[in-house]
Amino acid sequence: MNYFTFEPFINYSQSFDLQLIHQWFVSSLDYIGTLAFAISGIRLASAKNFDLFGAYVMGLATAIGGGTVRDIMLGLPIFWMQHGEIYFSIVAAALILVWLFREHVVRRDNTWFLFDTVGLGMFTVIGIEKALGAGQPMWVAMMMGALTGAGGGVIRDVFLNEIPLIFRAEIYALACLIGGLFYWVGTQLHLSPVTCGFACGASVILTRILAVRYNLHLPVLHSSEGNSDFPA
Repeated sequence: MNYFTFEPFINYSQSFDLQLIHQWFVSSLDYIGTLAFAISGIRLASAKNFDLFGAYVMGLATAIGGGTVRDIMLGLPIFWMQHGEIYFSIVAAALILVWLFREHVVRRDNTWFLFDTVGLGMFTVIGIEKALGAGQPMWVAMMMGALTGAGGGVIRDVFLNEIPLIFRAEIYALACLIGGLFYWVGTQLHLSPVTCGFACGASVILTRILAVRYNLHLPVLHSSEGNSDFPA
């Protein structure tokens, strides 16, 4: 077993088993992102007065939707079919949490934003790591990161009969791509995957927070009045 000196943020030298740390890091991001996205989906389902089963399905679709599409595109085994009991249990725990604390979770708009943003950052890192592990180039990994992060939200919004967030003016999928750029910069600086993942996830979350806080958004396309090129 090989040991290396790992210095992510401070100037102390300490020996770590980087492979074990990396596996723990990826698994933690996966489970945290699953919980966060499940809560965001269940929270919106509750606002639409879904029953418990409908809310569970909504949380499950939000949590595993992006990763499912990613694995299909990469030609990999679907991740939740290998350890389904873990993901189903996490979504069930999310449903219980929303049920127990619905006064705080459902009635406050910022709770949905918080959990959705955390899930977005965590799943962006997971998508990038999964694509790189499958031998894909960095630009494909960045796309898979954005798909993993934003895909579940698209499925959630379609189920709720809402315009998906990535098609609105808000900076959403773009935040995933910005996180991918930070990950790429980290690889060019020969930083460890854990450090690159921290930088990627933090940049996604920070980008989303700053975009909402300061109302930053991309330009919106408007059809001119009387333009017959656009169908009604």
